[in-house]
Amino acid sequence: MYNYINGTVTYITSSNITIENSGIGYLILVPNPYQFTKGETITIFLHHYVREDAILLYGFRTIDERDMFLRLINVKGLGPKGALAILASSSVSEIINAINEANASFFIRFPGIGTKSSQQIILDLKGKLDINNLEKTNKLNPKFEDVSQALKALGYNSTEIKTVIKKLPNDDTSVAELIKQALRLIR
Repeated sequence: MYNYINGTVTYITSSNITIENSGIGYLILVPNPYQFTKGETITIFLHHYVREDAILLYGFRTIDERDMFLRLINVKGLGPKGALAILASSSVSEIINAINEANASFFIRFPGIGTKSSQQIILDLKGKLDINNLEKTNKLNPKFEDVSQALKALGYNSTEIKTVIKKLPNDDTSVAELIKQALRLIR
């Protein structure tokens, strides 16, 4: 499984880009290839997609885009092409708003997504996505990652960890103190 690749964009087509890293060119399918510039050095977050007849890399500028892509491809009847079409023309926050407001017409405007798929997206994802959580994860204190890893090592699940992390102070408190506070809050 790949997490990200850092390299130089060497080729751009209507559906993908090629990133060169250490002399190897990686063909990566992206939502909007023309947001990249040839010769630009970038870090792109990846999803390695494997099926019987294809092994593909999907790439995204942000972790939030990749996470939204993964949620969308898990919706019954929606594949990677449909998920890319949605992400190509919308921001993650617009998608979350449409899902939480049950706005089926928002999704129908994308190629390959009809009424049934649109309703399925809302049914599967409504209430599971939160813009506020999204914005908070983008601005997290780096110490919280250490706290999260420590709690994972102690056997706590990601839902418990996310709930506790939200309650911790985002100041100059040491990692050790944050872990102690998290343990008090989790029990």
